[in-house]
Amino acid sequence: MLGKKGQYGHQVWFVVLISSLLCFLLLFSSDRSFLSGGGGGNSGVTFFVDNYENSINTRKPKSLPSAGSPNKTIGSAPVDKGSLLKANSTARDREVPNDGLSPPDVTVGDKSDDDSVSPTNQSSEHASLDVGLDGDPCSGRFIYVHDLPSRFNDDLLRKCESLTRGTTVNMCPYIENLGMGPAVADSRGVLLNNSWFRTNQFQLEVIFHNKMKQYKCLTNDSSLASAIYVPYYAGLDISQYLWSSNISVRDATAFDLVGWLSRRPEWRRMSGRDHFLVAGRIAWDFRRQADDPSYWGSKLMFLPQSQNMTMLSVESSVWNNDFAIPYPTYFHPSKGAEVAQWQDRMRKLERKYLFAFAGAPRPELEFTIRGEIINQCLASNGKCKLLNCSSSTNNCDDPVNVMKVFRSSVFCLQPRGDSYTRRSTFDSILAGCIPVFFHSGTAYVQYVWHLPRDHTKYSVFIQLDEAKKFSIEPILQSIPENEVLAMREEVIRLIPSMVYADPRSKERNFDDAFDVAIKGVLERIGKVRKVIVSGGDPSIGFAEQNHQKFNFPRSDPEKRERKRLAREILYAAGSRIGQFL
Repeated sequence: MLGKKGQYGHQVWFVVLISSLLCFLLLFSSDRSFLSGGGGGNSGVTFFVDNYENSINTRKPKSLPSAGSPNKTIGSAPVDKGSLLKANSTARDREVPNDGLSPPDVTVGDKSDDDSVSPTNQSSEHASLDVGLDGDPCSGRFIYVHDLPSRFNDDLLRKCESLTRGTTVNMCPYIENLGMGPAVADSRGVLLNNSWFRTNQFQLEVIFHNKMKQYKCLTNDSSLASAIYVPYYAGLDISQYLWSSNISVRDATAFDLVGWLSRRPEWRRMSGRDHFLVAGRIAWDFRRQADDPSYWGSKLMFLPQSQNMTMLSVESSVWNNDFAIPYPTYFHPSKGAEVAQWQDRMRKLERKYLFAFAGAPRPELEFTIRGEIINQCLASNGKCKLLNCSSSTNNCDDPVNVMKVFRSSVFCLQPRGDSYTRRSTFDSILAGCIPVFFHSGTAYVQYVWHLPRDHTKYSVFIQLDEAKKFSIEPILQSIPENEVLAMREEVIRLIPSMVYADPRSKERNFDDAFDVAIKGVLERIGKVRKVIVSGGDPSIGFAEQNHQKFNFPRSDPEKRERKRLAREILYAAGSRIGQFL
């Protein structure tokens, strides 16, 4: 008997051990946060993204009020500042400007009749927009724009001489043409049509505000709005004081803004959780983590009221209320036909360089491999094209120079610089050049509303350590030609949702980066509203610090393979357990 008890006891303990192993494997196969920076074979290279169709189902408003000016500060800009935002009328136009079909060659962002098609024409896990019982396309999409005092936006444009990019460059020319900057006078045969501008990368908030003025679902009745937009030019404001040792000066306008907002009746309705703000600089410029002059930036995004708002910027942080949207590029098409024409040209080009890099060395930054990339490019015997972007050259301030290099190259290298992201990423996509990333924070975990889920479809990922150990050239050459062609087509297909259409245009036959961002905001706020209706606490998870947000996302093929291996292990373990039962 004792022998049998001991035997059965060992069997029981074995079953318990195997059961624990099964539980661990099940968790491993389903936990998406169990991610590292690795990726597959090919000598540490993963050919890699996430696109969400953003929508929200909310209560249909009973009526649409007549529109006035959602924000009157722009129209009063003086002419002597280089046409400071010559704003169009902000009256809401109830007629859809283009009832015709979208150009057949615009393969990304074509809109269906209900405006709910995602920018990559992929099926979505999210519900589509509810157009209401009477078919009103604005149901669930109304936006109210705060009429902020001019000190928060237009006054900043009036004193454009004091706004800098961290240099002594005069920013006044860049706020011409509603923030798009001066038009390109001579494209030298590189560009098409008249939709190209010398756009500064920090003008997003100005362009976005002027795009909002043409948004077809504006309302002057905030009680009908699904979201409320705060047109504060946070990036231009802080650019005046980023290098100041006086942190009170850096924070002054931010405190002024949240004080103004919190006194408004619109704020009290949801404690600001239906508000959103767009900043033209990276989120870290507004997240100073200590009241010490040696720490960078302002504390705008750490203020209690700000933590109740959704913050959009060109680069997000690890806080849940931060979302990244694309940097503005040089291309601002006024209609879909211009996008289709450009896409067609990018498909037909012969690309004589295997890869290209536009940038300057950053020897003071230990975490970047820019120096190594430049050295490899110079040693490539003509297979790599280098565009020197040192401040002494001004090469990269000219869109013709940048696009000429990128459109001649198959791959465009995108190492991180001062921060994770680069405007160059979107310039390369615009040129049909396949981006090559060395850090997941440069794109994959940033632009989740604008980029496709499967990273392998449109980009190449090379781990930073591998790039330092091996030559980049043979890694890129090893990619099969059919995969290269497929990736390039995907990149070209993304172009419409990467650009901000001309704010002066009323044609609405493709979804641009602005439209995609608005859908993302409406969906996020809609989820918060549902939590409130169900009696939940909307603050939970809304603005918390979330380091898993920046976990490296695996591609769908990797996830499927991991689940397949887990099933095989579970089956084998289950068979083993059966022997003892």
